[in-house]
Amino acid sequence: MAKIRAFRGLRPSKDKVHLVASRPYDVLNTEEARKEAQGNPYSFLHVVKPEIDFPANQDPYAPEIYKKGKENFDLFLENHVFFQDEKDCLYIYRLTMDGKSQTGIVAAAAIDDYFNEVIKKHELTRPDKEEDRKRHVRVSEMNAEPVFFAYPAMESMDKRISQITSTPPEYDFLAEDGIRHELWVVNDENVEKIISEFKKLPTTYVADGHHRTAAAALVGQDLRNEHPNYTGDESFNYFLAVHFPDNQLTIYDYNRLVKDLNGLSKEEFLNKINKSFNTELIGEKQFKPAKLHEFGMYLDGTWYRLSAREGTYNDNDPIGVLDVTILSREILEPVLNIVNLRTDKRIDFVGGIRGLGELEKRVNNGEMKVAFALYPVSMKQLIDIADSGEIMPPKTTWFEPKLRSGLVVHSLKD
Repeated sequence: MAKIRAFRGLRPSKDKVHLVASRPYDVLNTEEARKEAQGNPYSFLHVVKPEIDFPANQDPYAPEIYKKGKENFDLFLENHVFFQDEKDCLYIYRLTMDGKSQTGIVAAAAIDDYFNEVIKKHELTRPDKEEDRKRHVRVSEMNAEPVFFAYPAMESMDKRISQITSTPPEYDFLAEDGIRHELWVVNDENVEKIISEFKKLPTTYVADGHHRTAAAALVGQDLRNEHPNYTGDESFNYFLAVHFPDNQLTIYDYNRLVKDLNGLSKEEFLNKINKSFNTELIGEKQFKPAKLHEFGMYLDGTWYRLSAREGTYNDNDPIGVLDVTILSREILEPVLNIVNLRTDKRIDFVGGIRGLGELEKRVNNGEMKVAFALYPVSMKQLIDIADSGEIMPPKTTWFEPKLRSGLVVHSLKD
């Protein structure tokens, strides 16, 4: 059964929440984060991406970076930008984008559920990113950002949450990207009722935030080793997560960019991929895949439609059916010599929310040579893979809307 618990959240004052709340650390690069936080000393980016407070040539993984993030948060507490709830709470978090809402339960998830695979994963993590978030958690002594979980929708839970959200929220603001964020504080009899409902679930799923999940669980494990007399009730046995019913979530495409053609000319490259794909020249008009096993490719100022030939996929296999698998097996590995998506520096990934224009821009400016637009993975595919114990290739799913960071923080010191 899935185990969650209430906790004494650290959260911003009501008049500052719209200034504090920021996009997650991994959605923005350093320069984008520096620009977004410019002129806003309350932005939570000063905590989760503290390199923005250093010169541009500063190593973002240096020890002083993590120390600065903790110092910035301590100042928030000292200046009453943040405060801590007096009693254990759960929180209900609703995001609304383009008229569609998703409503999740903010709770502390158990690290034992992660290690015992009650919390199921569908992606491998990259060691460097995992280590970065471990250092952030360890130095700051908190889970600064929540991970994004899904659970099988339950009508009984939906009804209870609807009752709570029929009352006025504690926070309600519209972010600059047009997404509405609402948060309710739950500190009454509903706490135990929600926790009890959750015990009916045999499993939950990491939707977004595999690196943060792994880092939080591993730090908790390290702290257990350092405190051999731990009881299991300490805060470090839990980490911050927002749990959403699976039928409310939307997955976007997660596209690929490659720096070079592995020494091939354009003509040689097209000839090689033609063995596995029917290739149709589209031209300058952007091409977005409309179905499974269809790809858009942008090369040398031109869009192509690639349709995977029979034999390149297996629709009866949870991994073999994925378009990311087809792309890796038929192009990235044999043609472009990109074997390890976790470590190869010649490939990059762009969430579909940025649009096909982002792919064009990075190819046109010479940074990248070729881009591939993919059809998005479905929630059913994600759950089938997680349930089968299989692992998707890295950077397969992109969820929107993204959670805002800084609405609630989970301390490891309680």
